[in-house]
Amino acid sequence: MLFDFLIKKNECKHNRVNVDTDEAYCPDCGALIKNKWYLIRCSCCNIKRTGHSEYNEIKPDTKYCPNCGGSDFYIQELEKVNFIDIHYAVHRKEIIEQKVHSTHQIWIEKGEQLPKEKKLLECTN
Repeated sequence: MLFDFLIKKNECKHNRVNVDTDEAYCPDCGALIKNKWYLIRCSCCNIKRTGHSEYNEIKPDTKYCPNCGGSDFYIQELEKVNFIDIHYAVHRKEIIEQKVHSTHQIWIEKGEQLPKEKKLLECTN
């Protein structure tokens, strides 16, 4: 647990990425960050519950629902946060992994031939 704390302390928190943007690059680490919003709802009565994000897990603030007393809940992901839900919404900044695609283009003049392929490891017998 102490080791996890030290790792989390040295990671970038992406504090300079604005909350009102959908996606943006972090100016501190260069990672593509997506702002995501979640609502915690009671499984029994479907009421919105306040919550927080802790160790990459979204949890309600209280163990039991203040409306019905149930302990089960589910998490609803929102596309956009509504001003009515802002008090209950949990905000997380998630890193989007990008696949790097690279292409190579070669310009060949008339009369030139493509270079023959060479194997990296050639056997000389």
